[in-house]
Amino acid sequence: MTAKQIEAAAVKLPRRDRERIAQRLIETLRTKREKEVLDAWVAEAERRDRELDEGKEVALPYEEVMAELRASYRRR
Repeated sequence: MTAKQIEAAAVKLPRRDRERIAQRLIETLRTKREKEVLDAWVAEAERRDRELDEGKEVALPYEEVMAELRASYRRR
């Protein structure tokens, strides 16, 4: 089967199947290092979410954080 034939058959599949195939193909393009970095970011995001849920951390509004950053740069 050629790539064109595979593509023609794939676009006729249900959306869910196309998403699964697309995700799998993308995964095959990632280098080992890219996968390690992505896995580390996912673990970090899960840790932060867990800490928020447990009340160990408090989320600040984006606008507040950006205002503080801008103010700190102006003071320099």
